[in-house]
Amino acid sequence: MKSGTAIVLTNGWLAHIEAKTCHGLLRGSERFSVVAVVDKNHPGEDACKVSNVSNREAVPVYADIAEALEKLPERPDYCIVGVAVHGGYLPDEIRQDLLFAAKQGISPVNGLHSFLSNDPEFLALAEEKNLEIIDVRKPRTFEELRFWSGDIYSVKAPRIAVLGTDCAIGKRTTCSYLLDLCQQNDIQAEMIYTGQTGWMQGYKYGFIFDSTLNDFISGEIEREIVKCDREASPEVILIEGQSSLRNPSGPCGSEFIISGHARGVILHHAPSRKYYDGAEYPPGLMPPVETEVALIRALGAETLAITLNESGMSEAEITSYQNDLREKLGIPVVRPLKDGLSALLPVIQSYIRENREAS
Repeated sequence: MKSGTAIVLTNGWLAHIEAKTCHGLLRGSERFSVVAVVDKNHPGEDACKVSNVSNREAVPVYADIAEALEKLPERPDYCIVGVAVHGGYLPDEIRQDLLFAAKQGISPVNGLHSFLSNDPEFLALAEEKNLEIIDVRKPRTFEELRFWSGDIYSVKAPRIAVLGTDCAIGKRTTCSYLLDLCQQNDIQAEMIYTGQTGWMQGYKYGFIFDSTLNDFISGEIEREIVKCDREASPEVILIEGQSSLRNPSGPCGSEFIISGHARGVILHHAPSRKYYDGAEYPPGLMPPVETEVALIRALGAETLAITLNESGMSEAEITSYQNDLREKLGIPVVRPLKDGLSALLPVIQSYIRENREAS
């Protein structure tokens, strides 16, 4: 499935959450082979170490594209925008880097809402250099979209939605770790991606949630789950969540429970966050995680476990929080980056077994 080799642009944000698309690609992709990262703040370093990505060979960081092309043994096929910013605008510095790369015959891959395929300068270069312009978030036409039909009730595989209490918190990474856990333990599992990075990583089933017309979001969720169930016949389907149920800048998540009929939830939470991402002022205060669990139950699903994002907390703080929350909720509370997700294997096995018996 590999499309080709790629360099990834992070605009100086490699060590920050804005570069989460790059971080996902460094963790692995069936679509692109990442050969280098371009980041002005970390030249000469290993991108995986800067990003805290383990189990991956070193990926060099270069100060700019010119240095990367000089030092790489071969010219890469693609230049990928490796950042996600509020509103999905394309920073001008990254646009200039993409133009430079295109002039060298490297095709651009853009996951933001500023579409390069609408840009006359990129269109002219694409024709001149025979380039492929990939705008991952360019929406499907009206005729290609599907309205919700109720086919979801014919799906045999139980679904688990990996939701979060906020944006940019680690939902996709946790979902991919869960997929790996299942596959390593002979559980036939598939993942439904719902964002740009999931497409770039090459997952087979999914759609881009935030570039889909609102009327058709439920139908697109249903379409991909039904397609996955009929083609792959998995034992369980994992669904990547987006944003959070109550983030005021873009509430999301109930669709996976209601329209996708996911009856199990793994909830990813960052205890150190006081405000919702993008709403860092008093009305944007994050409520206690226990109320999120109650809301999920009110929507018709059960939270099977809590996974923790440890950023901004000391070892003592996160350990204390983990123990207190586990005692309070009576469900597993795990730290994926420190301990992995093996503690959730019996939870998933039990969920599959109970749903099989109920069907």
